[in-house]
Amino acid sequence: MSMPPVDTEPPDFELKDQNGQTVRLRDLRGKWVVLYFYPKDDTSGCTKEACNFRDNHSALQARGAVVLGVSADTETSHQKFASKYDLPFPLLVDADHEVAKAYGAWGTKSMYGRSYEGIIRSTFIIGPDGRLAKVWPKVKPADHGQEVLTWLTQHAG
Repeated sequence: MSMPPVDTEPPDFELKDQNGQTVRLRDLRGKWVVLYFYPKDDTSGCTKEACNFRDNHSALQARGAVVLGVSADTETSHQKFASKYDLPFPLLVDADHEVAKAYGAWGTKSMYGRSYEGIIRSTFIIGPDGRLAKVWPKVKPADHGQEVLTWLTQHAG
């Protein structure tokens, strides 16, 4: 499944966060939404990426952005991950991979020579108008929060 193209309306979703709160994309209209898909809580790349979003979170918020992390992990796993690293943004539970699939962020990956299905580390920015403004189909986790902030600074006026 391919990723939705820029300047189209991305798939709406409704997922629970680590505290059991429901997050709906349509409720965030009017804000910039940074939707990032990551493979697994508390693994090295995902931790670097989450911490970089954390370190840039107040600057992202100041630009009117909401950061949402998405993986297939459980609420409990997300809670532990968020409290261990003091993550100030919701981590959404996409247990059946429906949202990852809808965004083209689910596919075949390979590690140590074997192939498996999993979440593809990718990020989508949805503009205040509800349209897709930017897609990163591949992400370098360590400085991605900063990269997103730089992009928003140039585009969010």
